[in-house]
Amino acid sequence: MTTSYQLARRIAVTGLVVSGALAILKITVGIAAGSTATVADGVESAADVFASGLLILGLTIAARPADSNHPYGHGRFEILTGLAIGIMLCLTGTGISYQSYLRIGHIGGPPQAFAIWPLLISLGAKAALSYYKLRMAKRIHSGALAADGKNDFVDVISACTALTALGLTLYNPERFANADPIGGVLVGGIVLFLGAQVMWETSEQLVDTMPDDTNLVELRRVAISVPGVRDVEKILARKTGLRWHVDMHVHVDPLMTVHDSHIVAGKVKSELRTRLNWIENVLVHVEPFER
Repeated sequence: MTTSYQLARRIAVTGLVVSGALAILKITVGIAAGSTATVADGVESAADVFASGLLILGLTIAARPADSNHPYGHGRFEILTGLAIGIMLCLTGTGISYQSYLRIGHIGGPPQAFAIWPLLISLGAKAALSYYKLRMAKRIHSGALAADGKNDFVDVISACTALTALGLTLYNPERFANADPIGGVLVGGIVLFLGAQVMWETSEQLVDTMPDDTNLVELRRVAISVPGVRDVEKILARKTGLRWHVDMHVHVDPLMTVHDSHIVAGKVKSELRTRLNWIENVLVHVEPFER
């Protein structure tokens, strides 16, 4: 397993443990305090445990080396994991909103104030987790880890929403009697929205969307800096797991021998893989330069 995959797995395991502890805390305290918003936020954290488990499984499979049946490796399992997390978020958000909606207008008594504490703890823990996951996902180019980091960011937003709803109910139980379950509906809606966003982003990778313009400029700049390369005609790239596979057409002197042109192509491949850490492999096509 490569260092990037090992790092992503360690982060996912940490997230699983933290989410599990928060889910137990929020659901237990929320039920005891009679707070729908706190329980809803706890259910969302319980879903995070499943999401982190999916992430660990996907990263483990994605780290397998290439073989005769999978010449590009197994990296797509990492992207599929991100898609699965997005689907799970959509289902969880829908369920939370529906169950909370059913409680609107059917409130027994106001929730207890101690329901606030697990939300505050969750807010701090999930903010730290989200920041770290998103930062590391950008560093190792992991779509699945980014999806999990966004999932944690939703917990930050949902905790704020639940705190606001619970605070209104505690401030004036008669006037804001339905604020707590409405907060649960909003939490579910936030989770649903993020799930749809994650599904869209991972689907873009599955259909071989090209890298952004900044990365394409970097590819061209590195290739054109190799002695013997006159121009870069075409760049095609697809993401497979944490890295990209690139097909590149470069122009060389039309009088150059086949042997020398292949040496240039080899240098282009070596430079790209050395200077751009997000490149897995490069296939260089050599063509004669025409004025």
